[in-house]
This record gives sequence, structure tokens and C-alpha cells, in this order.
Amino acid sequence: MDVEEFLKRDVNRRQFLDRSARNAAGMAAGVVGLASNMALADSAPNERVVLAGIGMRGQGKFLTSSMAAFPDVHIKTICDVDEAVIPAAVKSIEKEQGTPPEVVSDFRKVLDDPEIDGVVIATPDHWHAMMAIMACQAGKDVYVEKPVSHNLHEGLKIIEAARKHQRVVQSGIHQRSGSHFQSAVEFVQSGKLGDVRLAKAWIIHRRKSIGRKKDIAVPQGVNYDLWLGPAASRPFNPNRFHYNWHWFWDYGTGEMGNWGVHMLDIARWGLGVDLPERISSSGGKYFFNDDQETPDTQVVQYHYPGKTLVWEHRLWSVHGMEGRNAAAAFYGDKGTLVVDRGGWKVYDQKDAATSGTSDQATTHHRNFIDCIKTRNKPTSDIQIGHVSSALCHLGNIAYRAGQEIEFDPLQNQIIGNQQAQSLLGREYRRDWELPQV
Repeated sequence: MDVEEFLKRDVNRRQFLDRSARNAAGMAAGVVGLASNMALADSAPNERVVLAGIGMRGQGKFLTSSMAAFPDVHIKTICDVDEAVIPAAVKSIEKEQGTPPEVVSDFRKVLDDPEIDGVVIATPDHWHAMMAIMACQAGKDVYVEKPVSHNLHEGLKIIEAARKHQRVVQSGIHQRSGSHFQSAVEFVQSGKLGDVRLAKAWIIHRRKSIGRKKDIAVPQGVNYDLWLGPAASRPFNPNRFHYNWHWFWDYGTGEMGNWGVHMLDIARWGLGVDLPERISSSGGKYFFNDDQETPDTQVVQYHYPGKTLVWEHRLWSVHGMEGRNAAAAFYGDKGTLVVDRGGWKVYDQKDAATSGTSDQATTHHRNFIDCIKTRNKPTSDIQIGHVSSALCHLGNIAYRAGQEIEFDPLQNQIIGNQQAQSLLGREYRRDWELPQV
């Protein structure tokens, strides 16, 4: 290892150890302390990582509790705009680490804390990018739930912030860490299925109607203005709040951004593609007569040179495709491989290969912690998370535009359709504009 390479690695490690970008910048000068620096580098993996959770209801509680179970992790602070979700989260984390976390209601207090190394973001989709970018700017590493952004433009900005500030940013597409998903992709790309030109991904399950509800007064203990953040101001409605926000365009991305991002990520990974040249979508609200804005039935086709990727969701049916409710399938001229969270199987081959399941979530969380220490790119780096999230955004744009759209993957622009082009971004509420990177 030459001196320049050593210093670069040492700066990265000491950024973690000292939790100060300003101090780390000064360490790059000279090589006088190489021996002591080696000692610090050797000890870095044993140091405790201090984290904070932002958004602490279901997924946020699960993520922070999972990471709190690691002996080298301490959840110092948790943050949520709804006081009602805090007790359960505190209890769950305390059970794992032995001490309760501190509680704040404004995420900016978390970013101002120099003791916190990284943040775990599990808020509604419309907050993901803003918090991730601000965390990078504050020198924090980031675990951001899927989809990583509310729109395609935001994903690009998170990548820009992560690279500029040299932050570890892990997206919550945890299937990437499952060894059986990895082996499925390896099998597809090995050529054993022959020429694979078509992949499909889907989620078929039965959701419940959310009904219709009237606007009401903001519940006690909820900072609703902060919950809205960059979204347009509108009265409080319980159908647009906990979990059901997924089904409203101002805050969520529908089933595509909820389940689609997981299975589409595997499908595009195995197919070896990123963003498409053409996208078409059909569907609608065919089953539910309620407040939801996003479609309960949707089919999307992504066109690549010589390859096609297809997505489908049905939220009112339980009979899945290929015998699976949520899966990805690869169709080659010598066989078909279908994979889901329970394992994978090859069809139409003698002595067809199969695989059982593997751990995904805990391995994924561990990878994030390890990368904070080593400064390596995580398994589901923000670039991966962005592309798979962008597939969902483009599918939703084609649906909302009501026609096929042409996309330039190099320029990240929609060609010849200004309405669709405008949906690559969003309007931000005054004083909540996306931070400049």
C-alpha cells in the first residue's frame, strides 16, 4: 500500500472514530504518525457505531431494534412526529441494547448531534430524499428505506450528495443481501437458462379497502406540519396518515414503490439492465371504491434493446403467477427460473437446480454497520437503490400520463412529453425545498 492510499483509508476510518469531518480533513497532511494511525485503523472495526432512527412506527422500529441487537451498535436517539409511536419503539430498542434511546420530535436535532455516526430513515416516501441529503451534508452515514426517493430527480440528488460528502448510503432493498437471491442471479447470468430476453416481477395479494374518511383536527401529540414537510399543505385526514399515505401521490408511490421496488430490483439485476428506453403502463382502481389515488391493478412493460421487463400487481386477488405471490421470473430458451423470498427453482430442465431461503434483513443491516467502519460501498448502495426506485417512478409516470413514454437513460429525461417530464420531480412547499448539493 503506498502512502497516498494509506492516508486516504486512514482519513476515512478516523472520520468515523472522531465523528468530525473538520478534524479528519487535517489528518491528511504528512506521514509522521503512520505507526499510531495503523493502531487506530486496526481498532476501528471494534468501535461502537452510534445511530439514530427517524420515523419509528413499524419499519423504523424494526430496523433500529435489529441494529440495536448488534453488540457494536448503540441507538442513541429516535425521532418521530407522532408521540404515540414512541413508547413501543423505546421498549423494543431497550430490550435489545439494555438502555432506552433519547427521544426528539424534530429530525434536525439528530443531524446536529456530533456523536451520531449514522441515521436510519423510515419515514413516508416524500421525506426520504430530503433527510438523506441533509444527513450526508451533516456528515452522517445513511440507511434509507425503499423507495429511496419520491421521484426520479430526488434519487439523482441523493447520489450526488453521497458521493460529494463521501457517505455510506445503504438503501433498504434488503433482498440484495440474501445469498439465495445472489445465487439465483448468478445462475441466470451463467447462461444455464440459455438466452434470457424476458423477466417478470409481481406482487399478487389481497389488501383491505381504506374506505372514505373526512378531514379532522390534528390528533394531540402529532406535529402535522413537520409530517407534511415538502408536501402541499392540506387538512389532516387519518386516511392519508399512518401507512395509508402509501396510496396518495403527494406522499407515496403506490404498490410499485412499496413492493415493486423489491421484486423489480431482482428482475433487473438478473436481466442485467438499468433504466429503459420505453415504458408503457395500464391499470386503474378496478376493485376498491375508497380514498386511494394509486391503482389497485397495474401492469408495466419496460423496453430495453433486445430485452423486456414486465411488472404486475393485483391488490384484490390471492392467486399468484408461477405459483408464487411475490416473485421474479427469468425466461430463457433453455429453462425458466423463479425466485422469491422462500427460495428459487429452475423449470424445464432435467435435474433442475433449486435453492432454499436465506437471511436477508439482518445480513443487510450488518452490512450497513460494517461499511460504516470500512468505508466500503454497501450491498445495496444508493446507486442501486436509485435505479430500482426509478423503475417504479417511471412505471407510475407512464400510468399517470396514460400513454407510452420514451426515456433517455443517459440524460435522465423523458422525450417529447412535457406532462410526463414534469413528474420526474415535484413542487416543494415553501421553506421545504430540496437542499442544494
